[in-house]
Amino acid sequence: MIRHAAQAVEERTAPVEAGAGDDHIAPAPRVSVQAFCETVETAAAVQSAGEDRRLAKTHLKIQMGGAAAAFEAYKGAPTPNVIIIECDRRAEEVLKSLDQLAEVCDAGTHVIVIGRINDVGFYRELTRRGVSEYLIAPVAVIDVVRAVCGLYVTPDAKPVGRIIAVVGAKGGVGASTVAHNIGWSIARDLSLDSVVTDLDLAFGTAGLDYNQDPPQGIADAVFSPERVDSNFVDRLLSKCTDRLSLLAAPATLDRVYDFGAEAFDAILDSLRGSIPCVVLDIPHQWSGWTRRLLIAADDILVVAAPDLANLRNAKNIVDLLRAQRPNDRRPYYCLNQVGVPKRPEITPADFGKALEDAPLAVIPFEPQLFGTAANNGQMIAEIAAGHKITETFRQMAQALTGRAETKRARGGLLSPLLARLTGRAG
Repeated sequence: MIRHAAQAVEERTAPVEAGAGDDHIAPAPRVSVQAFCETVETAAAVQSAGEDRRLAKTHLKIQMGGAAAAFEAYKGAPTPNVIIIECDRRAEEVLKSLDQLAEVCDAGTHVIVIGRINDVGFYRELTRRGVSEYLIAPVAVIDVVRAVCGLYVTPDAKPVGRIIAVVGAKGGVGASTVAHNIGWSIARDLSLDSVVTDLDLAFGTAGLDYNQDPPQGIADAVFSPERVDSNFVDRLLSKCTDRLSLLAAPATLDRVYDFGAEAFDAILDSLRGSIPCVVLDIPHQWSGWTRRLLIAADDILVVAAPDLANLRNAKNIVDLLRAQRPNDRRPYYCLNQVGVPKRPEITPADFGKALEDAPLAVIPFEPQLFGTAANNGQMIAEIAAGHKITETFRQMAQALTGRAETKRARGGLLSPLLARLTGRAG
């Protein structure tokens, strides 16, 4: 029957530990989804939703014919985990079709209905029959994504962790330092339990930056995928503060770190299930697994220095990710090491024009400050709590976690130039 598919739509649609203006959607698990559409517009929207990163694990099949086709299909076959039905008819006909479908619907199946009737009484009749979600046509791609993913977020479940990926547009631009300080700020200033994951297995610096030397780390997990579960990963974490843990890289050259595209999937799935925020320190390289991690992340920060090679690379990364993630916020970027004496630099304004977006932050070149922190195994906030750069990292942490609207480049060295840039493009 359809009735057991959902108990209370209102509870499922409540926000899950989201900040003001947050639009975080937890990815759906590995489930089967079958849609029966009546219009090509809805079929196209559902097809595009199936290509969204948050539905990457689902198996989606689409056919035309609406509720009648669904009834015929399941007369002699088991129903999938999720059925999407488009009913472009009168209310009485829709309810009759759903009652008919209930006769062949297996226990545990969720039903999402797409229709054009905007009426509270009709909506109540759908929920009384156990329909999981009702979407009013025409539907947007993100509406379908949110509806399917929302089926697997229950009121008593832990919030699914947010993945933040930080990558350098070029080697040596300080992306790891930025990632580690943002992770620290998320844990300290936003009071979110967080894990910084150092994915540069050969040369990672997170252990040095946090003054940690754990005997185990991410290599133990990636080379033993059959052992990965929440308990195993938890034993690999090194505690930096009450709220911040480190999944360290071995930073040794005794083996070659070549991985398949899906090598880190099990690790991140485990972290998502138990940690509210995971910061990925992604090395500057282009491979199947780095590309996959960037596309799958909830939010992305590209760190660039103000020169031509960084501009080209940052634009290439941002353009690719925008194309691959059409239903997500566009990647953020920040400019680091700005204001090196006697070095010709591309201005933040010119960067903004090329990338069609203002930088999230402009971090000035402060070799004494950053060098002292690195050599001491400390974060900037630990040695200069009142410094403007400490506040910049806090604002970046807020933006990347969806906790607040952060003014871009506030307090940056070249912030007067940024004031003339247009707002962030959607």
